Amino acid sequence: MNDFKKYISDKRRAAETPQNIVNSDGSCNFGTFKSEFPNLDFSAIKKPTRAPQWFTKYKLTRWQAAEVHLKEGILLAAICHMGLFGMILNVFFDKRQKKVFSWTADLPASKTVIAPNLLCGSVSEGKNKRARFSCRNNLEAGELALLGEHNSADGKIEYDFKFERISLPSIVSIPFGENRPVYSQKDFFKASGKLTVNGEELSADEDTVAILDDHRGFYPRKMHFDWATTLGRQLNGNKEYFALNLTQNQSVNPFDFNENLIWREGRTDLLPPVIFERNISTKKGLKKGEKCVWSVSDKYDMVRAELALDDAFRMEIHAAVVKIEYYIVFGVLSGYVRDEDGNKLSLDGLVGMGEDKTMLF
Repeated sequence: MNDFKKYISDKRRAAETPQNIVNSDGSCNFGTFKSEFPNLDFSAIKKPTRAPQWFTKYKLTRWQAAEVHLKEGILLAAICHMGLFGMILNVFFDKRQKKVFSWTADLPASKTVIAPNLLCGSVSEGKNKRARFSCRNNLEAGELALLGEHNSADGKIEYDFKFERISLPSIVSIPFGENRPVYSQKDFFKASGKLTVNGEELSADEDTVAILDDHRGFYPRKMHFDWATTLGRQLNGNKEYFALNLTQNQSVNPFDFNENLIWREGRTDLLPPVIFERNISTKKGLKKGEKCVWSVSDKYDMVRAELALDDAFRMEIHAAVVKIEYYIVFGVLSGYVRDEDGNKLSLDGLVGMGEDKTMLF
């Protein structure tokens, strides 16, 4: 069988983690790392953008999110700090109805707290009269707790989950410019707890899993990224923990710096850079009600995946110098990925989700 390890850059192999994401001279540490950074303070980074140094903190985007995959549907719960303002976002995709329900709440930047790291009980949190979000991080022990609720005229959502790590973490610091980092940690967990959507209580079972998504960095003025994932306890017809992360972004060197990988219980398999293509743009497909299919592939035959969309959360903001077109999509996967030994892992019939995000900010 073909050894696919040769298609993975040596820089994608996890290195020991420094104490700080930013060095004393203001330079950022880039690469793939084994464990959490104790210090994720980006304020000391030297000239990550063209803006004056004093304005750096307003260009920094930070968010912490979790995706929880239950039998009945998928929850995305997130808190985001965009430098000038914050937001709580909750999206639920009901697999039975193939329908998205969503709740958003704007927050003042001063009331939006993103954890300084993911260790020792640090918390990302925010609240207002309609919503609250709390994610307590204890990843030195492989644990995380997620709690939240959100009310609107369209309904109510509440959740209370505990996560226990299944696999190895994915921790990357990716250069989007000379000293312009976008950092991401993603983790795969078993989940316990419950979600209540518009009065219906959905309880976790032995197959319920979750992914942590912690993300911080300096986006370019014109930014676009694509992301797709699936997670669950089903692989090649067997009961086996499996999750997938596929991203295409503005890394200056995607072969050396990307976050594509497969999670399985106790192990990960790395994947090379991928390309996202569509039969019709996500925006046009949603607007016209046409079936949009995402195709994700690489040049080494490790990734051959398609995601046929069923529904999406949509955020479209066009205002003066700001433009945001953000789609969180859900649908059914087909195709396959290969692990580093060349084994094919079928994606046929798995429920997937993804993001198509364009920003001028």
